[in-house]
Amino acid sequence: MQLKNRTDKIRKILRRCYPDVKTQLFYETPFQLLVATILSAQCTDKQVNRVTGELFNHLKTPADFAKARLETIERLIHSTGFYHNKARNIKNCSRAILQSHGGQVPRNLQELIRLPGVGRKTANVVLGAAFGIPGIVVDTHVARIAGRLELTAHKDPVKIEFDLMEIVPRRAWHDFCLHLIYFGREICSARKPKCFQCSLVKLCPWSEKTVGSSSP
Repeated sequence: MQLKNRTDKIRKILRRCYPDVKTQLFYETPFQLLVATILSAQCTDKQVNRVTGELFNHLKTPADFAKARLETIERLIHSTGFYHNKARNIKNCSRAILQSHGGQVPRNLQELIRLPGVGRKTANVVLGAAFGIPGIVVDTHVARIAGRLELTAHKDPVKIEFDLMEIVPRRAWHDFCLHLIYFGREICSARKPKCFQCSLVKLCPWSEKTVGSSSP
């Protein structure tokens, strides 16, 4: 109960700091969000948005990607990194959506994670942002900050996901993770967290806080 109470206080502060949160990936359809999220692995959202701006002018639907030459997809997504694997996953994912789901992105976690290249993080991004279905998205920011705040003792993303599900109300799962992502980008960075600017500093037990410093 004590952990849930502290988490509620953390959530309240983050809602005040970031009242309007949404995924930073650009998309028009659930399928485009799925593709963008696959591309975001080991790549910034800004770079993904630069790439998808052109990519979706050429290829928009699962049928487009399924029919496209692998080399064409690789060329269009090259600058997101790991483009061989990403292109293959996106093409195979598109085929699976056409063959097993009538060309529509499934609205079910278990069906989503059966698609090539789609893990729990990607699935939960799509469910939350495209369909309004709550899910815990554990990216590097969420994992890092949940650890620093001692909301979890685990490093494994799936275990972190289930830990957060226990202490955050289901209706708040999606927004809470976005709050942590916004917070991680602005304040609680990996290398030089701005603890001297942190609105959560009194609730944070992290032993390496840089309180008292006047510069990052």
